Amino acid sequence: MNTFAYIKPIARYNKVAYYSVCIDENTTSSFEDFINYHSQHNRKKLNHVLEWIKIIGDKYGAKHHLFRPEAAIADASALPPKGKDREPSYTELGKTKANNIRLYCLRANENVVFLFNGDIKTKHYAQDCPNVKEHFIVANKLTKAIDLAFVEKDIVWNDDFTLINYSSDFKLYF
Repeated sequence: MNTFAYIKPIARYNKVAYYSVCIDENTTSSFEDFINYHSQHNRKKLNHVLEWIKIIGDKYGAKHHLFRPEAAIADASALPPKGKDREPSYTELGKTKANNIRLYCLRANENVVFLFNGDIKTKHYAQDCPNVKEHFIVANKLTKAIDLAFVEKDIVWNDDFTLINYSSDFKLYF
């Protein structure tokens, strides 16, 4: 049985439009599931990621260096950016630390980002972490499906590459 997803617009800022996907018959997107879960369990870490989404969207654009590569052969990347000294920084118990929450995403270009799901990463490699492994795998499958949809012109860019266009009944199979 094939799994499918619908594209769902999430937010549009000055420099970035964010999208997510609703998997199978779900009406909430993967990103909304991420927010709903972590609002209850990891609010401070979630707020740090949401702050990055806003800053990237309003101030920087989706520059490559602001996204964390999670594996050498992975297609998807993650937020927050690598390093504990980036602003906005994450603090825990009064000390600046690296935030170990991961939100997997696809940076389609500097203006369009797909936000998926994630969790607290407890191992060095995403594929070894029981918390993020499935989110990482799904994000990579979705990224490949979205890339293929661009190639096959099921998803197309608007004239200035700041938004995407697709049929309202378009399904991504992955």
